[in-house]
Amino acid sequence: MNTILEVQNVEKYYGNKGNITKAIDDITFNVREGEFVGIMGASGSGKTTLLNCISTIDNVTSGHIKVDGNDITKMRGNHLNAFRRDNLGFIFQDFNLLDTLTAYENIALALTIKKENPKQIEEKIEAIADALGITDVLKKYPYEMSGGQKQRVACARAMITNPKLVLADEPTGALDSKSSRMFLENIEEMNKELDATIVMVTHDAFTASYCHRIIFIKDGRVFSELVRGEDSRKVFFNKIINVVTLLGGDTNDVL
Repeated sequence: MNTILEVQNVEKYYGNKGNITKAIDDITFNVREGEFVGIMGASGSGKTTLLNCISTIDNVTSGHIKVDGNDITKMRGNHLNAFRRDNLGFIFQDFNLLDTLTAYENIALALTIKKENPKQIEEKIEAIADALGITDVLKKYPYEMSGGQKQRVACARAMITNPKLVLADEPTGALDSKSSRMFLENIEEMNKELDATIVMVTHDAFTASYCHRIIFIKDGRVFSELVRGEDSRKVFFNKIINVVTLLGGDTNDVL
C-alpha cells in the first residue's frame, strides 16, 4: 500500500529571538493510501498548526512534508496552487460554502476550474450526491440547508476531484449529535468506497472513534498512537478515552 503523506521531522516556530514559541516539535509520521487518520490533542497542543502545515496554509520552520512523494515544503507560487487544487481536498468546521452558489455549483466549482466536460461534471456530482444523501438539496443555496446538509455538501466538494489527500478540520464542530453521526457515517463510507485517504483533526472522542488510527499530540510532539484494528467503534472509543486521560491536564479540553 502506497504512502500518501509523509511528515518528516517537522518543526514550527512562531515569534522572534526574544519570544519564540515552538508549536510543533520534531513530529514524524506517515499515512498510507486509504487510511482514515485522526489527530487529537488539547487546546494549544499543536494539532491545528500541524494540519495547517500539511494543508499548505502555513509553512514549516524545518523538516519536510510529502504528499504522494511530492515535497510540498519546497513548492511556491503557482506550482503550489496547482498542486493544492489537484491533490488536496478540504473540509472545514464552518463549511466554507459560497453563499451565492447552489449546492450543485459549490461542488462543481473545482471541476469547472479544471475545465472538465459539463456532462462529466454532472455525472460525477449525481453519483457523489447520491452516495452522501444530498441529491434533494443540489438546487438549494447554503442558507436553505441545515448544518448537516451543508457539511455533506462540503464533503462532496472535497471528494469530487478524487484528491490524493482529504484534510478535515473539526468537521463536526458546528453540528448537532444527529447530524454529526450522519456526516461521520457518510465520510466513513466515502473512505471505504472511494479509498479516500483522510486526515482529520478533532477534539471529540466520538468523532475520532470513526478513524482507523489516532495520533495524539501533546506540547507539539507525538505523545501516543492508537490503532483501531478489529475493535468495534465502542471499544475503540473507550481506548481513546483512556489515552486522553493519560494526556493529563483538563480532560474537557480534549473531549
